[in-house]
Amino acid sequence: MQRITVKIPKMGLTTEEVTLDEWLVSTGDHVNEGDVLANLQADKATIELEAPSSGRVIQILVPADEDEALAIGSPVIVIECAIKG
Repeated sequence: MQRITVKIPKMGLTTEEVTLDEWLVSTGDHVNEGDVLANLQADKATIELEAPSSGRVIQILVPADEDEALAIGSPVIVIECAIKG
């Protein structure tokens, strides 16, 4: 098994931080590649954080908090996936 740490993606030239408004998954949930994991808020726009690979949510690193700003590149969730080969 391989663990993937999902980070806040870059969202434009000027966005430096976002808030994580809502988790749509919980620890232990199975997710498929492309599933929406959380809703992020940036510059008055809501962005969906998608799973980069299918697997199981191992750990949520950051709680949802509309008042806490997260820098682009911050790790937020860990997914365990089968190694493709």
